[in-house]
Amino acid sequence: MNTSSYPVSWMLERAAHRVLGVLRGVLIVLCACLSVNQPVHADKIRDLAQVAGVRSNQLIGYGLVVGLDGSGDQTTQAPFTTQSLENMLVQFGITVPASVRPQLKNAAAVTVTAQLPPFAKPGQNIDITVASIGNAKSIRGGELLMTPLRGADGNVYAMAQGSVVVGGVSAQGKSGSSVQVNISASGRVPNGATVERAVASTFSNGGDLMLNLNTADFTTATRIADAINRSYGAGTASAVDGGSVSVRGPVDPSQRVAWMGAIQGLEVTPGDAPARVVVNSRTGTVVIGSEVRVTPAAVAHGSIQVTITEQPQVSQPGPFSKGQTQVVQNSDVQVSEDGGHMFKFGPGTSLDTIVRAVNQVGASPSDLISILQALKQAGALHAELVVI
Repeated sequence: MNTSSYPVSWMLERAAHRVLGVLRGVLIVLCACLSVNQPVHADKIRDLAQVAGVRSNQLIGYGLVVGLDGSGDQTTQAPFTTQSLENMLVQFGITVPASVRPQLKNAAAVTVTAQLPPFAKPGQNIDITVASIGNAKSIRGGELLMTPLRGADGNVYAMAQGSVVVGGVSAQGKSGSSVQVNISASGRVPNGATVERAVASTFSNGGDLMLNLNTADFTTATRIADAINRSYGAGTASAVDGGSVSVRGPVDPSQRVAWMGAIQGLEVTPGDAPARVVVNSRTGTVVIGSEVRVTPAAVAHGSIQVTITEQPQVSQPGPFSKGQTQVVQNSDVQVSEDGGHMFKFGPGTSLDTIVRAVNQVGASPSDLISILQALKQAGALHAELVVI
């Protein structure tokens, strides 16, 4: 191809397009690599930490549920139910003679509990939980009478009243047979309490704001402080310890609300979860973290079975011996050891390998608990073993 007939400017422009195309391809490859190297898991600060002073408060009260279909407290065994009802009637000008003891079957004494959320204001409604404290069989279909709910300081913060919603059901026949699904002696009243008093909050006060991490971790605390400083300038936040981050905030309460809302929206990659194995010895549940590793170890696991069989035999006396017929116990005890499996863990074995090896030998959750405890005692399990 003869290029002498083409203008020099055209040739330079064509070469420039080729160079730009090569650079564009390189940039695409670099962007792809950067996107791969970027952290794939990031959480918002609102999911990692809570603002100090912004918390819920527990409320509790004592009340009466009436309107039950004969499933209430038995007054002979729960006399406080009758006493409570008599005290309530006195407030309405009705006096029950001292010689009369009402036999109630449609009333039950209950405790009423609730969670007062932060910044709750008078007039707002909250959910309540109602639970029988006597011997009522069921509070299904009952009506909770007006009950004051008090806080830890003894002040009334809400008033509860309403129809109880019960998720359980129970039934019993005359022969004594009964069936029960869930619990019918407790229930809930959605929006059953009205807030009467607000809890003072320190959020609107001046000074620094403190973020308390849900799970204490030095790496996560440092990354939260760094993310805030990158967005709002150096010195805005500082990690106090592994569980708290101090943030400088404006004095104006309205600005503090917008300020904290913006900070909670920042995304932070939390630190790696600790290597931990949680074992529930009651239910046999085993949860193994993704960071759990096992050093080289060989595990032999066998199953010992003990079988005891009772075969009673009758011994008859001889004729005219005046003896008595007796039952002679004949016990057969057998001990067998089946399924003696042995498997080996290599260096740096991960969670997937552990689970796969245990499943291949057919170990039950209780067997897995024994294996993990033995590995921990041998020093081969590099994780914290938590037994609850």
